[in-house]
Amino acid sequence: MTETYKLDKALDSFNFQQVQSDLLDILERGCDVVIDMSTCNYVSSTGLRVLLYSKKVAATKGLKICLSGISDEVKDIMNVTGFINFFDYA
Repeated sequence: MTETYKLDKALDSFNFQQVQSDLLDILERGCDVVIDMSTCNYVSSTGLRVLLYSKKVAATKGLKICLSGISDEVKDIMNVTGFINFFDYA
């Protein structure tokens, strides 16, 4: 089973705890996750850590996290940091 999680305009220090909690809840239910980033135009280093941590938790449970709808701005951030290579994309 796969569940889609839609991010807001940013994933940063203001909302990372809620996003992490939401993603972990989905993983606890045994679902793969597609993170819809189509409206997100900024991911801070804190946000990147949330994505990476969630991916690691998913892997330990035999689940997957996939990113979709990545904006050019977020793609640039992920390219510069090397995070672009850590994820699958829909």
